[in-house]
Amino acid sequence: MRADWQIKNLSEVCQIKPPKKEAKELLSETDLVSFVPMTYLGIRQKELCLCEEKPLAKVVGSYTYFAENDVLLAKITPCFENGKLGIARGLRNGVGFGSSEYIVFRSKGNIDPEYLFYFLSQDSFRDEGAKVMTGAVGHKRVPKEFIEDQPIPLPSLAEQQRIVATLDEAFTGIATATANAEKNLQNARELFESYLDSIFTKQDKGWITNRLIDLTTKIGSGSTPRGGEKSYKSKGISLIRSLNVHDRRFTDRKLAFIDDEQAAKLSNVIVEKGDVLFNITGASVARCCIVPNEYLPARVNQHVSILRPRPELLSTSFLCYLMTSKIYKDKLLGIGDEGGSTRQAITKAQLQNLEITIPGDLKQQNEIVHQLDVLSVEVLRLELIYKQKLNELTNLKQSILKKAFAGELH
Repeated sequence: MRADWQIKNLSEVCQIKPPKKEAKELLSETDLVSFVPMTYLGIRQKELCLCEEKPLAKVVGSYTYFAENDVLLAKITPCFENGKLGIARGLRNGVGFGSSEYIVFRSKGNIDPEYLFYFLSQDSFRDEGAKVMTGAVGHKRVPKEFIEDQPIPLPSLAEQQRIVATLDEAFTGIATATANAEKNLQNARELFESYLDSIFTKQDKGWITNRLIDLTTKIGSGSTPRGGEKSYKSKGISLIRSLNVHDRRFTDRKLAFIDDEQAAKLSNVIVEKGDVLFNITGASVARCCIVPNEYLPARVNQHVSILRPRPELLSTSFLCYLMTSKIYKDKLLGIGDEGGSTRQAITKAQLQNLEITIPGDLKQQNEIVHQLDVLSVEVLRLELIYKQKLNELTNLKQSILKKAFAGELH
């Protein structure tokens, strides 16, 4: 850090949590003020989203007060770690109220609000705060002492404003590059989905329509062992749940295990090599994938159905691609919506009677699968490139911030 810079604690340069009496002294109870709940506070986004206004009397009792140019920071997990913060500007009558989980910083005159905003945007600041959070799981908060005692490098106001202008220019360029990378990533994914959809909408000559029951040897789901999650083991036979099944992708995150005795009670839902797994209930209804061989032997619980194609009639991979194409996904989600207003569900009978149109020639199915596999690999390659680019841009932002507060930004 430069020798002409000072180190101050945040409590020395900011009034933290300005008193509500200011608002009462300025306005009447019927005057409108800006209202900013936590959902309207962006992630490292300077300006607040001002979408709502309420009479002062409605908010002054239980919400956090702030005024023009105050800096807001979420203090509760996971909002704090995610970087929810912003600067209050354009408030109705110059006054705002919002979540009780906000920390409000008001400059005492020797710190620029935008300089403070950028300081609070640093990953290093949030990483330190996350380590000292207290409270119940899911409701942890950054301690008041951590915020008040947080040291901040403090150059002159003119130097702060120069740093802010430099950061603004750099971050505008990074934002443009990020938007381009995100668009390219989206385009790569849409390319595959568009090609997949075209296959099942044009339906070349020789395609035939059958019910799924006529093309499979098994359609069925399992159950959860008695005792639920408490009965799961640290190792053993895989118990596949809906959270493991994504479209054309299996994830072992939170994969459950059961022992031989529990598995024996689920002998009617043994997962075999090449089985297609299909979610039949809940928010993930209609997600579909093929289980990788390394997770066998396995069983499924009641939220996942096994679809086992007749090998002489239907390719396993072709069925998985078909079930995840837009035309069939929309049809399946429509069936799921019929299962009830509060919980989507697809029954065994609905799956059995689902009509699908496929090439009658298994060789043609395999040729289509090969084309899709090749395109999928290429799209995955592009996704990795664009994701790496996005990571590099994120790291670049943090590197620039680190230099800014070390006095190395020229």
